[in-house]
Amino acid sequence: MSSYPESVRYLYALGNEVATAKLGLERIRTLLDALGNPQSSFECVHAAGTNGKGSVCAMIASSLRAAGRRTGLYTSPHLVEPTERIQLNGAAVSRDAFTRAFDTVHQTAERLLAANRIDLHPTYFETVTAMAFMIFREARVETAVIETGLGGRLDATNIVSPRLVVITPVDYDHEAWLGRTLEAIAGEKAGIIKPGAITVFAPQHNTVYDVLNKRAAEAGVPPVCVESWRVEELAIGPEGSSFTAVGDVTLRIECPLAGEHQVTNALTAAVALDALGIPPEKIRDGIREVHWPGRLERVGENPAIILDGAHNPSGARALAAYIERFYDTRRVTLVFGAMRDKALEEMASILFPLAAQVIVTAPGQARAVHPEAALGLVDHPSLRIAPRLADALRMLADADVVFITGSLFLVGEARALLVK
Repeated sequence: MSSYPESVRYLYALGNEVATAKLGLERIRTLLDALGNPQSSFECVHAAGTNGKGSVCAMIASSLRAAGRRTGLYTSPHLVEPTERIQLNGAAVSRDAFTRAFDTVHQTAERLLAANRIDLHPTYFETVTAMAFMIFREARVETAVIETGLGGRLDATNIVSPRLVVITPVDYDHEAWLGRTLEAIAGEKAGIIKPGAITVFAPQHNTVYDVLNKRAAEAGVPPVCVESWRVEELAIGPEGSSFTAVGDVTLRIECPLAGEHQVTNALTAAVALDALGIPPEKIRDGIREVHWPGRLERVGENPAIILDGAHNPSGARALAAYIERFYDTRRVTLVFGAMRDKALEEMASILFPLAAQVIVTAPGQARAVHPEAALGLVDHPSLRIAPRLADALRMLADADVVFITGSLFLVGEARALLVK
């Protein structure tokens, strides 16, 4: 059997999961068929969207656990360890289970390659997706909550036959793969909508609704729209929110995830869970107990350090709203690092003006933007360069409150350094 470090090294050798993405279902279908179609052994909740899908998936999985279901959760990317992507009943899968699944999937892929049944070794994401399904089958998971990796229609996760489909807010991101218009991006996300699946739409732009509703009609499924519910008695604080959700049932929700955008995510999760038939008290308990690191997560004091995985303009706007609401009178230091395929200038124009000091750095990824490239993006009176995150952290001696953002990869590095 491989060791855990060996399995991780091999996965990384397959290349970055976005840069080497090969959208299409033929290879994953052949691989899973050879593995005995493990994805058919459990009920599935499938989520796509631009922002919020990870948070919504985490809330749904937490509530399913509260309802007594043996639950799997598959999300991406990870922050520190690849095992984080595959969770069983709220805990990351063990390194041994991860490695065993890797060996099985990798050896199966090698046999398929030798027999010319697939053209290339499955990608990083395809391999780990198959591993997750294998682990869920072995653990006898009852319901697995599956987050798409890139898009939806041709994403490797779209091999499942879901009981519930959730589309979180759709906006601009990954345009090189998904299309340059909201309609095109929405069309890719809508590809996970299937006949017979309960289908829930978070609040969307009108053009996105048009695309989603058309696909739902083609699949013969009447969508449940989160906007048909009301939010009452809303209270938002720096560390979470509480509100009453009024729809088919009335629910008092306490969400420990910070930011006004998490109200929409919590409401979306609650509506989806209600549509799935989960009792109101279990929905309430699950959302109250959810843990989802790297999203407006406070990890340090003196200075206060807050991590947020905002990595596109809509995520940057959500972070900006949070800073303006709760840290308007504080001296904010922004530590920012992003990937080359992101809307860097737009994100910088949203976030940099809110900071007294900006430190631009780079995540340790081949796709990362070199810090010097940010110098001309937005005029700022106090903009500094740090080659690596560790260098940026050494510049914080006189900081008041620090936000580390721009990429989940950067947030993952920060957690590894700051969270013991």
